[in-house]
Amino acid sequence: MNIIWPRLLTPTHLIQVIRNQKNPLTALQIFNGAKSKFPNYCHNGPAYATMINILGSSGRIAEMKELIGQMKEDSCECRDSAFASAIKIYAKAGLMDEAISLFRNLPQFNCVNWTESFNTLLQLLVKESEIETAHRLFLENSHGWEVKSRARSLNVLIDALCQSNRSDLALQVFQEMNYMCCHPDRETYQILMRGLCEDGRLNEATHLLYSMFWRISQKGSGEDIVVYRTLLDALCDDGQVKEAVGILDKVLRKGLKAPKRCRKQLNLNQLHSTVDVQEAKVLIHEALIKGLVPNSESYKAMAVDLYSEGKINEADKVLCEMNDKGFKPLIVIYEAKVAALCREGRVDEAIEVIEGDMVEVNCVPSVGLYNTVIKSLCGERKSVSAVEYLEKMARHIGCVPNNETYALLVDGLCCDGRFVEASQILERMLIKSYWPCVATYNTLIRGLCAMGRPYEAGMWLEEMVSEGKLPERSVWDALVASLCSNLVVADFSAMLEQLKRP
Repeated sequence: MNIIWPRLLTPTHLIQVIRNQKNPLTALQIFNGAKSKFPNYCHNGPAYATMINILGSSGRIAEMKELIGQMKEDSCECRDSAFASAIKIYAKAGLMDEAISLFRNLPQFNCVNWTESFNTLLQLLVKESEIETAHRLFLENSHGWEVKSRARSLNVLIDALCQSNRSDLALQVFQEMNYMCCHPDRETYQILMRGLCEDGRLNEATHLLYSMFWRISQKGSGEDIVVYRTLLDALCDDGQVKEAVGILDKVLRKGLKAPKRCRKQLNLNQLHSTVDVQEAKVLIHEALIKGLVPNSESYKAMAVDLYSEGKINEADKVLCEMNDKGFKPLIVIYEAKVAALCREGRVDEAIEVIEGDMVEVNCVPSVGLYNTVIKSLCGERKSVSAVEYLEKMARHIGCVPNNETYALLVDGLCCDGRFVEASQILERMLIKSYWPCVATYNTLIRGLCAMGRPYEAGMWLEEMVSEGKLPERSVWDALVASLCSNLVVADFSAMLEQLKRP
């Protein structure tokens, strides 16, 4: 290992060194050897967190667990984010018991704030349908000073109950929040409102709306519009259009604090005469947008919510209204629109949004936006077109391709049988110090062997092994078959000997 060591080693310098190692075991060796090389050096929390992430992301769970034990022995101050990352890694590996055990052992570490790891574990338990375990964990830890905020934790539990069609229990949890000295936020109302409406509990949902008026809507925040729309749509779907119109008037006056001049412009009589439910919902959406005091946040909330539900035409109207009022659409709106178009297989229209609509308003596309388009193009077997966006990203300041970008392109090209082009993208990926997963290497090597290119396959196998990744047996079989068919058995033996060297 050719490492240029400084005279005085700091944790920041060590973090840079281990991040540049492509083999996680080499990084661990350097990490553990730092103390012997520099007797006065001590690891800190960020150094341990970096090493934990490197081992966990490469699947080295046993080594990660041992390092966490070492961190406990060192008793250095640890950030909660390090444990949250480890909990996610355990859960991804199917080791939920290890994740729970780590959280229960947090008192043994020098960590005073467990909020992030607590909420992370709750979300993972809910995702695995371990509702009872999540509830028990909440009761055990929600009253201690280590968990700073309980609102997010309660939101997780309320959401879990609503997804299980038990909005009645979720409503009970909501009603107990005051006794826990915890105040519901906008997300609480949004989750519970959706749950009550989906379960058909419209009376309870209406009362929830009225409580929202005096709790969080006193200043007339436009972001609350999403919660209001959920109830109004549910009432229309239930055939209660007149009731929806009555509540709409209260929403405009008490919820959105719409001035009289805005309310006078609205013709709510048209809603009374309509018979079609979908038409009524569209008119209500328009009334909500036109009746409020124009602001960027309300337009954003409404547009993103409509795009997420696949109501692209209605969301486009909100976008037009936003432009007409002189507000510049935010990047998050375009991200939601592109994602909605891609979900419906309308990739060409999504590209038009990036190359046309966003250019007109001088909005620079984000990496996530490009990744959405690249993923959709690869899904439609258009990986060659997707590669073009790698060059377009490079031309935008601050829009640098990330690990996901390269991984999507390599996997897409492999799926299309373009293994030579995939190799070229993979080379660029490695230059940027992004390391592909084992499955990517396996697919690429097998593909190159099938094309009769054993030398390139052998090169990538050597790179794979140097990163501490183990190929599947089918990869070896494919390479042997390819080499034998090309009558280069002697070269293969030499390569095997080279791979055996430490």
